[in-house]
Amino acid sequence: MGIFEPFRAIGYITAGGVPFSVQRLGSETFVTVSVGKAFHVYNCAKLNLVLAGPQLPKKIRALASYKDYTFAAYGSDIAVFKRTDQVVTWSRHEEKVNMLYLFGEYVLSADVKGNIFIWAFKGAEPNSEPVGSISLGYKFTPTCIMHPDTYLNKVIVGSEEGPLQLWNISTKKKLYDFKGWDSPVRCCVSSPALDVVAVGCSDGTVHVHNIRYDEELMSFNHQIRGAVTALSFRTDGQPLLASGGSSGVISIWNLEKKRLHSVIREAHDGSIVSLHFFANEPILMSSAADNSIKMWIFDNNDGDARLLRFRSGHSAPPRCIRFYGNGKCILSAGQDRAFRLFSVVQDQQSRELSQRHVTKRAKRLRVKEEEIKLKPVITFDCAEIRARDWCNVVTCHMDTPQAYVWRLQNFVIGEHILTPSSGTETPIKACVISACGNFTILGTEGGWIEKFNLQSGISRGSCIDTSLARQCAHDGEVVGLACDATNGSLISAGYHGDIKVWDFKTCKLKSRLDVGKSVTKIAYHRANGILATVVDDMVLILFDTVAMKMVRRFEGHTDRITDLCFSEDGKWLISSSMDGTLRIWDISLARQIDAMHVDVSITSLSMSPNMDVLATTHVDQNGVYLWVNQSLFSTSTNIENYASGKHVQNVCLPAVSSAQRSGEEEARDSGDSNQSNIKPFVIMNHQIPNLITLSLLPRSQWQSLTNLDIIKVRNKPIEPPKKPEKAPFFLPSVPSLSGEILFEPHASSKETDSGTTENTNHKKMAELSSQFSHLLQSCGETKNYSAFTDYMKGLSPASLDMELRLLQIIDDEESEDLDQRPELQSISSLLDYFIHELSCRNNFEFVQAILKLFLKIHGETIRQHSTLQSKIKKLLEVQSSVWQKIDKMFQGARCMVTFLSNSQF
Repeated sequence: MGIFEPFRAIGYITAGGVPFSVQRLGSETFVTVSVGKAFHVYNCAKLNLVLAGPQLPKKIRALASYKDYTFAAYGSDIAVFKRTDQVVTWSRHEEKVNMLYLFGEYVLSADVKGNIFIWAFKGAEPNSEPVGSISLGYKFTPTCIMHPDTYLNKVIVGSEEGPLQLWNISTKKKLYDFKGWDSPVRCCVSSPALDVVAVGCSDGTVHVHNIRYDEELMSFNHQIRGAVTALSFRTDGQPLLASGGSSGVISIWNLEKKRLHSVIREAHDGSIVSLHFFANEPILMSSAADNSIKMWIFDNNDGDARLLRFRSGHSAPPRCIRFYGNGKCILSAGQDRAFRLFSVVQDQQSRELSQRHVTKRAKRLRVKEEEIKLKPVITFDCAEIRARDWCNVVTCHMDTPQAYVWRLQNFVIGEHILTPSSGTETPIKACVISACGNFTILGTEGGWIEKFNLQSGISRGSCIDTSLARQCAHDGEVVGLACDATNGSLISAGYHGDIKVWDFKTCKLKSRLDVGKSVTKIAYHRANGILATVVDDMVLILFDTVAMKMVRRFEGHTDRITDLCFSEDGKWLISSSMDGTLRIWDISLARQIDAMHVDVSITSLSMSPNMDVLATTHVDQNGVYLWVNQSLFSTSTNIENYASGKHVQNVCLPAVSSAQRSGEEEARDSGDSNQSNIKPFVIMNHQIPNLITLSLLPRSQWQSLTNLDIIKVRNKPIEPPKKPEKAPFFLPSVPSLSGEILFEPHASSKETDSGTTENTNHKKMAELSSQFSHLLQSCGETKNYSAFTDYMKGLSPASLDMELRLLQIIDDEESEDLDQRPELQSISSLLDYFIHELSCRNNFEFVQAILKLFLKIHGETIRQHSTLQSKIKKLLEVQSSVWQKIDKMFQGARCMVTFLSNSQF
């Protein structure tokens, strides 16, 4: 087991270019999207994430959904999920599946060789077979499947070669061939008008076709070259057709006037994957290959669409990241020119920082938004101490001689642009914010270093080395800057290997050190004054900036080092390289203590202030990957448990869903005998030794268990119900608690209804009791009571009280027969459950409340039976020992608080 274990990936909204699947459940609409090897389900009302699917062995190629079922095709297999539980795997295809289509109670799957299988998913068995299959022919590669409205058991299949075919799924026969338009068909949708469909082709044309008479009604041609990849008809009465292409533009066509209605320019930065008009609503949802999903509403007077809501991530790989906000957020700058804030805790709080009216300016100037945005960020620095007062983030951009400031309090770019006053304009390559948050220091490619005030944006001095031929700080590029914790010194590093220490206030040179090799990157730890440098021979060299001498030298990387950072306590140095390795160096021991290798090289990394999470970015990956520090949760602190200096452990990247590991990782663990006993890490279920774990339930839920009698007395009515108003004499009525007039039913129906209600109540009580006992027994056999605890947490206090009372032994019988009663066995199993939970110190306050209610109800039964007395004695011993330890901790904390509160400082 290594120090860092995969946790999860964030920043993925859509991925893989897979069309989404929309379904309506009741009054709500949900959309299922692919995020690589997993799927996400969003609620369309606010586009908030409601469900995250487990990780699959391969990337998802197609999706379909029906109520609680989700169908995901990966490779040549199809996984069927009921919510997040995989219930069936269909493995009949021999080639890769690239399409899934929901057709009533059946699912059609098509592979790249033209084979279509028909699957019945209701009541499917684990080894279920398809109910039918269709072979489309040798020269017919399917690209889309569509069911025309009112055409019973019939689908239209488009092809890569251009023609379309009409098939009867029930008889497995081809009914008709459509010639097509000598261009590969990319998409096909049915219109609200009968017999009319729309077909999108690779040559950029949209054809509205009558399939009953095989006649073309009209056609449209995109002005921008590119394939038509998505189509959707508006269904609220407006004759509009939306089409999306590979250029990222959405075109709206008027079918009555047979011309272009409007254009949503720069709707997405990548090729449009899916379009969907909501039923009887003027809202269009779109997704693209730029890792975003957007909703557009047509409510303007001119009929144009405006952006209603959206969710997006980086459309290009991020190149530098930094933890912010006590480790709860991550600042990320990507090659897509976006500067983003990702929330580690709540995905809904992730957002892009505004660059001030980019969309409006791009629309006014008739250029792309990408041309208006700032150039990609190459480095940045942030400080939290003055976040409420003024801008607290500084960014340096590619080939840009200015630096920009950002106000994270409002998630917008700041009002100042920092431009160094050097004679020649050279790009800024390094920046740092002082520990006080008042100043920022910039370093340029020409060797110039200048200090600015963040509040006013005014220059406060420049660092000039008088020993140089020209007025500047370094001969070459400034590759890194650092500032100490007391604003006493400023450290700068030049590309030619010269490290200089400047007086922060006067900007005068105090000391210098020559590394002897080219320096490409630095990292500085303010608490201990250690500076880590990366030289061009892939060696890490650490310097003491006070004594100005080398203290450590680390070798091991075999390719260019991409990033490095210190742990918060200054004990570890973490570095990454293009060789795919991440190495952890112990500074005090002067050696490597762990190393891991990933398939995709790491480009940037950052460790949280609490040292519990490590964030990384990777080549050609649009997300941010999180790793958990296992050493914080391990009972052993022996460093020898981790990898030795030369051993490198192969690790898979974190999955999008943290609940389940990928199939590759499970296969790796099963193949390694040394790792076979290691369980996947789950934060919420990990028990820290010598401490207790609370249930995280509302206080009222577990406190009500101990006070149910008081609650019943308090809720007892204080006065009898009032007599209702009299109904007309010819209508017999009965009194009711609400005061409304209720008419007396027929005698026979009254008896029938009362009998039916009584029988229904008995059945419900019997079902609850059976489920309670069965779950308790099954969990007791495996000694894993987590499912039983979760079941009890989901019950209300009154329901839980009823469950326990249903186990009461009310009638008097002989002891021989009584020992065989199922209630007695359930009581015995409950005692085992209490012993186990108290020993593990899980859900402490919840278990204590249940135990008090349990003894109150079944105390007399336990006292009368010898078989239960031994277990209750063991329970008493466990309860006493656990409470003594907890009480000791409470008393120790109380004494410490009392001592500190009475001390005079």
